[in-house]
Amino acid sequence: MEVEDEKGSGSTAVDAVKVRHINLKLKQLFGKRLPTVPRQLETSEQPGSARSSFMRPESSQDGTDSPGEESVYVKSEVKIRASKSSKGTGFLESLHLVQELTGTHKGAVWAMKFSHCGRLLATAGQDRLLRVWILRDAFDYFNGMRTKYNRGESNSSWPQRSPSDEECSPGSNEGPFCSRPFCVYEGHSADLLDISWSRNYFVLSSSMDKTVRLWHISRGECLCCFKHIDFVTAICFHPKDDRFFLSGSLDGKLRLWNIPEKRVTHWNEVDGASKLITAANFCLKGRMAAVGTYDGRCILYTTDQLKYYTQIDVRSTRRSSAKGRKVTGIESMPGHDKILVSSNDSRIRLYDLRDLSLVCKYKGAVNNSSQIKASFNHSGRFLLCGSEDRCVYVWPTQPPQSFTSRRDKNNCWEAVKAHDAVVTSAIFAPNPSAMIAQLVQKDPALQREFPEMCQMLAAEASSKERDQDKNGHVMTDSGSSSLTKRKKSYLKLKTDDWGDVFVSADFNGAIKVFVNLQRRPPDVEL
Repeated sequence: MEVEDEKGSGSTAVDAVKVRHINLKLKQLFGKRLPTVPRQLETSEQPGSARSSFMRPESSQDGTDSPGEESVYVKSEVKIRASKSSKGTGFLESLHLVQELTGTHKGAVWAMKFSHCGRLLATAGQDRLLRVWILRDAFDYFNGMRTKYNRGESNSSWPQRSPSDEECSPGSNEGPFCSRPFCVYEGHSADLLDISWSRNYFVLSSSMDKTVRLWHISRGECLCCFKHIDFVTAICFHPKDDRFFLSGSLDGKLRLWNIPEKRVTHWNEVDGASKLITAANFCLKGRMAAVGTYDGRCILYTTDQLKYYTQIDVRSTRRSSAKGRKVTGIESMPGHDKILVSSNDSRIRLYDLRDLSLVCKYKGAVNNSSQIKASFNHSGRFLLCGSEDRCVYVWPTQPPQSFTSRRDKNNCWEAVKAHDAVVTSAIFAPNPSAMIAQLVQKDPALQREFPEMCQMLAAEASSKERDQDKNGHVMTDSGSSSLTKRKKSYLKLKTDDWGDVFVSADFNGAIKVFVNLQRRPPDVEL
């Protein structure tokens, strides 16, 4: 099913002028260097190969600082650079590189996005394919879902085979994700630029082929195609109603689509000399839509009618003549009325939407021409961003007062040097406890290093067993529960408080999975 924007029905012949125009837009989005993608895969490469290794923390090699404003210390194969102002904070206190997914993506990975449950990871980029990776302990559930909805139908629509049972065994030591993608979706004819998940496991993908495609984890074919006039740089499901999604395009139009009706319900056009929309997202729990432009503006619209509300100039306030740089990403802060705006001046800014004030500016990462954007972890305590200097940068959202005299400026960062190319995307997992529990339970070394965590996970597992009847159904009666609701909520809170999981991808298509564990023993008896 194809849905076409009303103004995009007419097509013109592609001439040399249009080709140059397209090339100019590519350079504006991704910079001057673009990797080439081979048309045919090399027969000697093993697609979907994965390798993992647990890195134990080590002390600094010589205890001295490197020249400049940063100190360097090494944790096995993972090098960590720290700013001078963050020396001694150690929020990456126990970083582990747990898996590398190599040989699958050909070319740069432009976008990655976790599902809301945190058990599925979608990746896409220059090779025009959308891949969905799955945690090993979630394979049976989602494979059963796919089997249920495809019962009685041929599986010829699936582009590639699914991982085998051995590749998805929960007891395997190959890392938290299956070594082969759970599904690979083919249909776009150009680079994929953005991805968005719904809570019901629908996934949207936008592309430079001027389309947005809708998929579902249980199906192998495209469910619907939404056509645009120009490159679609940003898409986002509505956080409260996944029948609607937002799309931003280089034609300067912001569109709110109705998926069941397959049409645009509302749209608006960006004003100004540069109308290129380079980022878009919902904020304030879906009440507002935020748009980032090529000339450094963040424009807010009301969601119900897409009416203009206000505008933020994302630029330096030191000089009145300073020009805004391209906005590469907009993210909402969990639990707050704030948005995080990334831009091509190598700065990340946190704005309060209640008064449009600049709360904090984060400095350290290099982002001069790439479409790199920052994001929060599940609690909003940390933020993460890739960089053109081949590092992944992590900041605490609120810098320690003892390390800075200005609360509106945060230079307290730590950077992970683990890639050989520009880190084009880096994101936190929304549900780190699922992956941390899987890793700790199968690794004896981690069990010795974090005994309190093992005790808590064992208590959680035993409580689930006691709360099930003989048929395996969960007993919901409050009197029969082995743990009180208060202790269960505390158990979930403390499990999530053991650390974070983040995934990074680079210009060459390499994907790496990191786990940062924190030693925080529980302070109550369970």
